[in-house]
Amino acid sequence: MRYISYGKQCIDYQDIREVVKVLKSDWLTQGPMVQRFEEALAKYCGARYVVAVSSGTAALHLACLAAGLKKGDEAITSPITFLATSNAILYTGAKPVFADIDYGTANINPEEIKKKITKKTKAILPVHFAGLPCDMPEIAKQAKKHHLTVIEDACHALGAEYKADGKWFKIGSCKHSDMTIFSFHPVKHITTGEGGVITTNDRRIYERLKALRTHGVYKDKNTAKNGAWYYEMRELGFNYRLTDIQCALGLSQLKKLDKFITRRREIVGIYKKSFRDNKFFDLPGEGKNVKSSWHLYAVRLKDEYKERRKEIFNRLRKKGLWVQVHYLPIYQQSYYKQSGYKKEICPNAEDFYQKEISIPLHCSISIKDMDYIINTLFTIFKRIT
Repeated sequence: MRYISYGKQCIDYQDIREVVKVLKSDWLTQGPMVQRFEEALAKYCGARYVVAVSSGTAALHLACLAAGLKKGDEAITSPITFLATSNAILYTGAKPVFADIDYGTANINPEEIKKKITKKTKAILPVHFAGLPCDMPEIAKQAKKHHLTVIEDACHALGAEYKADGKWFKIGSCKHSDMTIFSFHPVKHITTGEGGVITTNDRRIYERLKALRTHGVYKDKNTAKNGAWYYEMRELGFNYRLTDIQCALGLSQLKKLDKFITRRREIVGIYKKSFRDNKFFDLPGEGKNVKSSWHLYAVRLKDEYKERRKEIFNRLRKKGLWVQVHYLPIYQQSYYKQSGYKKEICPNAEDFYQKEISIPLHCSISIKDMDYIINTLFTIFKRIT
């Protein structure tokens, strides 16, 4: 039986060759490939600084620390995201506050953000769901008004773009935020196995992020006078470093990122044409002022089918389509409910979750796979009507 996952890495001989070069070199970690990867990403995104870390979660954690979040503070984010987004807020002692999504985009709604801002609010963490950029100019406007830090969770959105004031900006450029984080998990646009980065244009934030990823250690002009060996731990940090082995893979993958996104767009185009006007589910949109990088293809069941989602999901998996659901609203997770979060605080997020199924979208999907995916979906839906 054919097996097609909703997401998958695309590794070729060139990637393997670059990793082998590092394995044969003198540096496996904390060497030159880390800086090369950071510089290449900075150039691609249009940001001044990039700090590579061990995962997207580590990137979120350090970004929240660099934003100064602490016990008693609040940070606003979306409930439709992976656990790491709000967990990173909790790691600092602060409280996640969930603002409802815009139903059309599944991104956090700026109008809902306004309702959640209090004297305790210190940061906003918008999530570019499925690769579709949030309304960053509007979010930045609110942040500036209330002196809030903006951290973009762009784990889904490497290569995505949005238009503001007549100009196009890449996600990661931090034109309307203080920091942006990316993940390089294997289901993302490019992979380093596990890994992540934070981009920023703020030198002060950059220096603190570099220290926090290495145990809070600083080596600068103040330490140099004591000798080249000398370093100072000035705050409690972590071992969140990314290896040269991983950065070699990431750098090789980054060179093919635009090609990967083009292929994803081609697949999305086929889906749009094949599923246009179908009576079973609604298709994700894009909008004229944004360019999605299409991490996920999240369809939404029509109202009359949402009660049968589990049946549909199971039938698809039995046919080899390893679909997924993104996501259970975070406040419905057991840990969060035990912490006092109530159900149905974000009705659009609730409704979205009840209808969403992510169907396969990655660069390894062949034309033959596409035919199988489309035919299987139609066959299963017709059988349950």
